[in-house]
Amino acid sequence: MPDTSTVHVHLFAAARAAVGESTVTVQPGTLGSVLDELCSRFPEFVAVRPRCSFLLDEVSCSDASTAISAGSRVDVLPPFAGG
Repeated sequence: MPDTSTVHVHLFAAARAAVGESTVTVQPGTLGSVLDELCSRFPEFVAVRPRCSFLLDEVSCSDASTAISAGSRVDVLPPFAGG
């Protein structure tokens, strides 16, 4: 049974390298508080964060004040190279 009490953050490319994991769980809150928790727990993420875009439950999200409920998924997408 999946954990629905936390937010599931999926990290890709440079964000995954900075954190050292492809998926982490954080407490619900706002997009800003979720990202702040990542920065606090994974200091290497601080340098990657400004270049990233974010999806909240598969929808683009850039407003730091957007509420993120327990059970939601946040994808952290740094710019991708190549084509």
